[in-house]
Amino acid sequence: MAAALVSCTQASSGGGPGADVPGTSAEPAADRARGAESAGDADRAGREAPTGEDTTVPSPEPALVRDAFATLQATLGETCTPGAGDCAYFLGRVTQELTELDASMRADNKGPGHFAKPLADMKALFATLGEDRTEAHLEKHFSAIVGTRDGINTWMQDHPDDYR
Repeated sequence: MAAALVSCTQASSGGGPGADVPGTSAEPAADRARGAESAGDADRAGREAPTGEDTTVPSPEPALVRDAFATLQATLGETCTPGAGDCAYFLGRVTQELTELDASMRADNKGPGHFAKPLADMKALFATLGEDRTEAHLEKHFSAIVGTRDGINTWMQDHPDDYR
């Protein structure tokens, strides 16, 4: 439908394919009918697409380990004070960065065996956190979250080939 609208807009503004074709008629009702007909054709074409085709949008690949680590490392200078109401963003971000680093390490060509220690640390943290990502729950596990981040940073510093 969007393509039909762009096409109609280009034609009526004098640009685009079919610029030599008049974009509007003296009858606005006729213009609306043509627009509805084009939209209907586009809608019908979408419904009549072959069912054997995979129409799902592929999910993006995990970031490279070095990129995922860089975003985690960017949190090293940040902190919060549990109970002060300033931890939701920080702990949520660190937890998200750890989740993305976990996915990157598992997808890396070196294989998860190369990253056994950080992956084990993240697995233990994620088991402790469960699915609860509320500020109060994350604050309760502040030390575990920050400790995991710092431990992974130390491990990665000993493996510069993984992040350079």
